[in-house]
Amino acid sequence: MKEININTRLSVFESMQELPSDVRDLMQKAIEIRKKAYAPYSKFNVGAAILLDNGEIALGSNQENAAYPSGLCAERVAIFHAGAIYPDAKIIKMAITAGSTTSATTKPIPPCGACRQSIFEYEFRQDVPIEIYFMGETGEIYKSNSIQNLLPLTFDKNFL
Repeated sequence: MKEININTRLSVFESMQELPSDVRDLMQKAIEIRKKAYAPYSKFNVGAAILLDNGEIALGSNQENAAYPSGLCAERVAIFHAGAIYPDAKIIKMAITAGSTTSATTKPIPPCGACRQSIFEYEFRQDVPIEIYFMGETGEIYKSNSIQNLLPLTFDKNFL
Protein backbone atom coordinates (compact mmCIF):
# COMPACT_ATOMS: atom_id res chain seq x y z
CA MET A 1 0.00 0.00 0.00
CA LYS A 2 1.07 3.56 -0.60
CA GLU A 3 -0.44 6.87 0.37
CA ILE A 4 -1.20 9.90 -1.74
CA ASN A 5 -0.92 13.31 -0.13
CA ILE A 6 -3.19 15.96 -1.68
CA ASN A 7 -2.59 19.60 -0.78
CA THR A 8 -4.87 22.54 -1.37
CA ARG A 9 -3.67 26.12 -1.50
CA LEU A 10 -6.11 29.00 -1.07
CA SER A 11 -5.56 32.73 -0.67
CA VAL A 12 -7.47 34.47 2.11
CA PHE A 13 -8.70 38.06 1.93
CA GLU A 14 -9.81 39.56 5.24
CA SER A 15 -12.64 41.58 3.69
CA MET A 16 -14.05 42.77 0.38
CA GLN A 17 -11.95 45.94 0.67
CA GLU A 18 -8.82 43.77 0.27
CA LEU A 19 -9.99 42.32 -3.05
CA PRO A 20 -8.75 43.70 -6.37
CA SER A 21 -11.34 46.19 -7.66
CA ASP A 22 -12.53 43.94 -10.52
CA VAL A 23 -13.10 41.04 -8.13
CA ARG A 24 -14.81 43.33 -5.60
CA ASP A 25 -17.19 44.47 -8.36
CA LEU A 26 -17.85 40.85 -9.38
CA MET A 27 -18.51 39.85 -5.76
CA GLN A 28 -20.89 42.80 -5.38
CA LYS A 29 -22.86 41.48 -8.35
CA ALA A 30 -22.96 38.06 -6.67
CA ILE A 31 -24.28 39.69 -3.49
CA GLU A 32 -26.99 41.52 -5.43
CA ILE A 33 -28.14 38.38 -7.26
CA ARG A 34 -28.03 36.40 -3.99
CA LYS A 35 -30.86 38.63 -2.78
CA LYS A 36 -32.99 37.33 -5.68
CA ALA A 37 -32.54 33.66 -4.78
CA TYR A 38 -35.66 31.53 -4.47
CA ALA A 39 -34.91 29.49 -1.35
CA PRO A 40 -38.12 29.16 0.69
CA TYR A 41 -37.22 25.64 1.88
CA SER A 42 -33.56 25.83 2.85
CA LYS A 43 -33.63 29.55 3.68
CA PHE A 44 -30.06 29.58 2.36
CA ASN A 45 -29.50 32.10 -0.43
CA VAL A 46 -26.57 31.83 -2.80
CA GLY A 47 -25.43 34.17 -5.56
CA ALA A 48 -22.80 33.62 -8.25
CA ALA A 49 -21.27 36.00 -10.77
CA ILE A 50 -19.01 34.82 -13.59
CA LEU A 51 -16.64 37.01 -15.61
CA LEU A 52 -16.09 35.79 -19.17
CA ASP A 53 -13.15 36.60 -21.43
CA ASN A 54 -15.47 38.64 -23.68
CA GLY A 55 -16.21 41.00 -20.76
CA GLU A 56 -19.73 39.69 -20.17
CA ILE A 57 -20.92 38.71 -16.71
CA ALA A 58 -23.27 35.79 -16.14
CA LEU A 59 -25.29 35.72 -12.92
CA GLY A 60 -27.11 33.02 -11.03
CA SER A 61 -28.97 32.51 -7.77
CA ASN A 62 -30.17 29.25 -6.30
CA GLN A 63 -33.65 28.19 -7.37
CA GLU A 64 -35.41 25.67 -5.14
CA ASN A 65 -38.41 23.47 -5.75
CA ALA A 66 -40.75 21.66 -3.38
CA ALA A 67 -39.92 18.48 -5.28
CA TYR A 68 -36.38 18.12 -3.95
CA PRO A 69 -33.83 17.78 -5.51
CA SER A 70 -35.11 19.37 -8.70
CA GLY A 71 -33.86 22.85 -7.78
CA LEU A 72 -30.51 24.19 -8.94
CA CYS A 73 -27.59 25.86 -7.19
CA ALA A 74 -26.52 29.41 -8.05
CA GLU A 75 -23.16 28.31 -9.42
CA ARG A 76 -24.74 25.94 -11.94
CA VAL A 77 -27.44 28.46 -12.88
CA ALA A 78 -24.68 30.97 -13.72
CA ILE A 79 -22.29 28.57 -15.43
CA PHE A 80 -25.00 26.91 -17.54
CA HIS A 81 -26.33 30.35 -18.51
CA ALA A 82 -22.83 31.39 -19.59
CA GLY A 83 -22.40 28.15 -21.55
CA ALA A 84 -25.75 28.55 -23.29
CA ILE A 85 -25.50 32.23 -24.21
CA TYR A 86 -21.71 32.51 -24.76
CA PRO A 87 -20.62 28.97 -25.72
CA ASP A 88 -17.23 30.07 -27.07
CA ALA A 89 -16.31 32.38 -24.19
CA LYS A 90 -13.88 31.28 -21.52
CA ILE A 91 -14.67 31.70 -17.84
CA ILE A 92 -12.03 33.82 -16.15
CA LYS A 93 -13.35 34.36 -12.62
CA MET A 94 -16.26 33.28 -10.47
CA ALA A 95 -17.51 35.01 -7.30
CA ILE A 96 -19.83 33.17 -4.91
CA THR A 97 -21.57 34.40 -1.78
CA ALA A 98 -23.97 32.54 0.48
CA GLY A 99 -26.10 33.49 3.43
CA SER A 100 -28.83 32.10 5.64
CA THR A 101 -32.02 34.02 6.33
CA THR A 102 -32.10 32.48 9.83
CA SER A 103 -28.53 33.06 11.09
CA ALA A 104 -25.38 35.03 10.26
CA THR A 105 -23.05 33.44 7.71
CA THR A 106 -19.53 34.75 8.32
CA LYS A 107 -17.38 31.88 7.02
CA PRO A 108 -16.60 31.28 3.35
CA ILE A 109 -19.04 28.81 1.76
CA PRO A 110 -17.51 26.76 -1.08
CA PRO A 111 -19.49 25.26 -3.97
CA CYS A 112 -21.18 21.92 -3.31
CA GLY A 113 -19.85 18.75 -4.92
CA ALA A 114 -22.22 18.84 -7.90
CA CYS A 115 -21.24 22.44 -8.61
CA ARG A 116 -17.55 21.63 -8.29
CA GLN A 117 -17.94 18.91 -10.92
CA SER A 118 -19.87 21.28 -13.21
CA ILE A 119 -17.26 24.02 -12.84
CA PHE A 120 -14.55 21.44 -13.55
CA GLU A 121 -16.27 20.42 -16.79
CA TYR A 122 -15.97 23.99 -18.06
CA GLU A 123 -12.41 24.42 -16.79
CA PHE A 124 -11.37 21.13 -18.43
CA ARG A 125 -13.09 22.03 -21.70
CA GLN A 126 -11.55 25.49 -21.95
CA ASP A 127 -8.12 24.29 -20.70
CA VAL A 128 -7.75 27.51 -18.68
CA PRO A 129 -8.01 27.64 -14.88
CA ILE A 130 -11.00 29.45 -13.37
CA GLU A 131 -10.30 31.71 -10.39
CA ILE A 132 -12.96 31.10 -7.75
CA TYR A 133 -13.68 33.52 -4.91
CA PHE A 134 -16.16 32.54 -2.22
CA MET A 135 -17.50 34.02 0.99
CA GLY A 136 -20.42 33.99 3.40
CA GLU A 137 -22.44 37.17 3.81
CA THR A 138 -19.51 38.92 5.48
CA GLY A 139 -16.02 38.10 6.63
CA GLU A 140 -13.12 36.46 4.88
CA ILE A 141 -13.08 35.63 1.20
CA TYR A 142 -11.22 32.56 -0.05
CA LYS A 143 -9.65 32.42 -3.49
CA SER A 144 -8.80 29.26 -5.37
CA ASN A 145 -6.74 29.57 -8.56
CA SER A 146 -8.49 26.54 -10.04
CA ILE A 147 -11.41 24.26 -9.24
CA GLN A 148 -8.81 21.50 -8.92
CA ASN A 149 -7.88 22.93 -5.51
CA LEU A 150 -11.45 22.23 -4.38
CA LEU A 151 -11.91 19.01 -6.36
CA PRO A 152 -8.46 17.43 -6.60
CA LEU A 153 -9.54 14.02 -7.89
CA THR A 154 -11.47 15.01 -10.98
CA PHE A 155 -13.69 13.00 -13.29
CA ASP A 156 -13.57 13.91 -16.96
CA LYS A 157 -14.47 12.53 -20.39
CA ASN A 158 -11.24 10.51 -20.51
CA PHE A 159 -12.81 8.05 -18.04
CA LEU A 160 -15.76 7.37 -20.32
